[in-house]
Amino acid sequence: MHKRVLVAAIAGTSIGISALAAAPVETSLRPQLRPGTMSSDAVVISVDLPVRSLRPVARPAVGAASDGDVKVIKVATSNPAFDRWISSFRGRAVNAGITGRTFDRAFAGVQYNPDVIKKDRNQAEFKRQIWDYLDSATSPPRVDGGKKGLRKHRRALTRIEERYGVEKEVVVAVWGLESFYGTRKGDTPLIGALATLAFDGRRGAFFEKQLIAALKIIQSGDVAPLNMTGSWAGAMGHTQFIPTSYLAYAVDFTGDGKRDIWSDDPTDALASTAAYLKRFGWRKGMPWGVEVRVPRGVKPGGTKRMPSNWATRGVVGMDGKPVRDYGSARILQPAGPNGASFMVFANFDVIKRYNNADAYAIGVGHLSDRIAGGPEIQASWPRGYTPVTFEQRKEIQRLLKRRGYKLEKIDGIIGPNSSKAIRHFQQSVGAKPDGYASKEVLQLLKTR
Repeated sequence: MHKRVLVAAIAGTSIGISALAAAPVETSLRPQLRPGTMSSDAVVISVDLPVRSLRPVARPAVGAASDGDVKVIKVATSNPAFDRWISSFRGRAVNAGITGRTFDRAFAGVQYNPDVIKKDRNQAEFKRQIWDYLDSATSPPRVDGGKKGLRKHRRALTRIEERYGVEKEVVVAVWGLESFYGTRKGDTPLIGALATLAFDGRRGAFFEKQLIAALKIIQSGDVAPLNMTGSWAGAMGHTQFIPTSYLAYAVDFTGDGKRDIWSDDPTDALASTAAYLKRFGWRKGMPWGVEVRVPRGVKPGGTKRMPSNWATRGVVGMDGKPVRDYGSARILQPAGPNGASFMVFANFDVIKRYNNADAYAIGVGHLSDRIAGGPEIQASWPRGYTPVTFEQRKEIQRLLKRRGYKLEKIDGIIGPNSSKAIRHFQQSVGAKPDGYASKEVLQLLKTR
């Protein structure tokens, strides 16, 4: 989760959850989105990218501590320095309370994973506007999937809501953004990935901490080493908890003695998410935010007022009526005054504890509203181009693939690969290479 402080996240994580970060929602890996500064122009939300750095020198091997059950293990890998690092780390793990037996089980067959380092260091920069992010976060398949998930697991979700006081639609929305309702949990073996990142990554100390937490999870009996899988960056399960967040917030809601966030049954993962939100102050009955109309000339800044007070300044709901006094709120204009405006409450900031990005919090909040049957965002965005429907975005992808551009999926989600393909196509026909999925691009693909 977390960036989070991580329960999630892509590289930063936070559920912090230190969640890893609000990543483009089409992936379960989560690069952190940086909300742009308010301005009259559209605000760019960009992904925090790993900084390319010199390869860190492997820590020199030291004698492993003994716990009476400890023996230095030999792991056959193609990286002798990594083998030495494992032997060195074993002593530190034992000192942190990990038994030799647990360590040996977890590291059996573990090898250095160069693909993990490649992903950590070579993520291509990808910037997306808030409207593009929300197009993906609340796409028709994601909304429909949320409604189906709500129906399928209504009994468990109702019990979770009663226990923790977090609306079931909000819990399902987090699930939808983190793993597309369990379909994108990640299948990378976690011990190997975390060990590789601790040995050779940009943030060795952070990932070593996550690795020890992962070993504690295995030692507790919650999951077997082979079943502990997730994203390359260490986020796990239906709602993408990182190991330290799991230890702090995961719950056994089914009562089977395990906090199982990996299985086909998402109950423990959903309850753990609700427990996390509750822990950081979720208030049932308070909305995350409400779309509002802000009169020209009103400069809300970061001021907090009661909705009735905002109403005296002309800030009202989209129905023209004052917003109910749920609590003090501030006005958020993620694309400046020419885009949508939201009156956001304390629950908005609770969502950000899961992933500290305005875009992510709006995405979760708005998706939860849509799952509950609410309307789309009514204000227009300053896109600068003519938007297309979800089906038209898929048509753009099909036409690009037909022209030989490498796209893995025809899913209507304009992520980094689709945006790159659009830019290259635009360059090939002499159009402005902005990478946006627009009606203009669709027309060019049909006629050029």
